[in-house]
Amino acid sequence: MSNQYVPPKIWIHNNDGGNKWANINRPVSGATHEKELPVGEHAIQLYSLGTPNGQKVTILLEELLALGIKEAEYDAYLINIGEGDQFSSGFVAVNPNSKIPALVDKTTGEAVNVFESASILVHLAEKFGHFLPTSGNARTTTFNWLFWAQGSAPFLGGGFGHFYAYADEKLEYPINRFAMEAKRQLDVLDKQLAKNTYVAGDQITIADMAIFPWYGNLVLGNLYDAAEFLQVENYTHIMRWANMLEKRPGVQRGRIINRAFGEEWEQVSERHSAEDIDKALAKKPK
Repeated sequence: MSNQYVPPKIWIHNNDGGNKWANINRPVSGATHEKELPVGEHAIQLYSLGTPNGQKVTILLEELLALGIKEAEYDAYLINIGEGDQFSSGFVAVNPNSKIPALVDKTTGEAVNVFESASILVHLAEKFGHFLPTSGNARTTTFNWLFWAQGSAPFLGGGFGHFYAYADEKLEYPINRFAMEAKRQLDVLDKQLAKNTYVAGDQITIADMAIFPWYGNLVLGNLYDAAEFLQVENYTHIMRWANMLEKRPGVQRGRIINRAFGEEWEQVSERHSAEDIDKALAKKPK
């Protein structure tokens, strides 16, 4: 096997490659350029992109607004990670890890920076008193599945998704390795949903909102064009749950915010009021 890769004694960063992420990933942190973040009129400012991790937070915010919680109004600004917006001085000041989403909460007067999607979900759920049980087994179960998603999704996205959909070269070993793990995770989730209406029980929680953008979108055919490859129709309980969540107005609205791709009706690059979403959804074919 003369073409087998042999790791060098010392690793050297090489950003050559044809895929769209090759030139933005780097082995150091910090800002690459000076640029302040825009600030809107609301007390909650979100800086994100409509990827699965970004959708988690906008789905929660739209679900809170659907309950009539006006204090959950927010401005959402697009962070174009393909252009390196996440490495601006303003974004790095909010999230030194340079990953979307990032949120600034001024609802109590003092600006609080919140980053990592699960941390934002917990912060908002506790602030507004919805979608996170306050005590007992229900709260623990919600956290179990919330952090299951945080630990599992990188294998689905950075593992399977990268090698199946984005890598410069299709390689059998990593695709097989991560396809196996993706299917194992789907089986874990399917068995949980066989016993529960929602992931953590009879009520929707932030666990569902964390899991749906990854695993729900996957089985619905909205992620990596891999539904047939992974035979997602076999996970009948996930299919039932995903179709149920997809019908929720909060999910429908939240999944299109900070999107700059897809159909015209599902692109809301910035969100400052409900009307921004209404205008986009009005373009959806009947």
